Amino acid sequence: MNPFRNRRHSLDPEEAAEAMNAGRLVLYDVREGRERAQRFVPGSRHLPLGQVKARLHELPRDTPLAFICETGRRSALATATARQRGYDARNVKGGMTAWTGADDAGRMRG
Repeated sequence: MNPFRNRRHSLDPEEAAEAMNAGRLVLYDVREGRERAQRFVPGSRHLPLGQVKARLHELPRDTPLAFICETGRRSALATATARQRGYDARNVKGGMTAWTGADDAGRMRG
């Protein structure tokens, strides 16, 4: 399944995990450091929402991006910012709250 085949701007956690583990997506965690310190998706990169605009130029343009936060609201803002600047970006629906079924390798449990 290719999560980037259609024009959706969001992904389910399962789709994001599959694409990230296959190297077809780079996942950015836009929560604050103290939130990320409690739990995070292994393999994700940290980019707090307040730094997204200033550091967007650091993100790869040759690989789709996905953004995650705790519930999906902040990551939706990051996604909109990246898309406005021409990035292929998606929001992880439900954020870390929905990702609770992921194992330590970031894969969703069945």
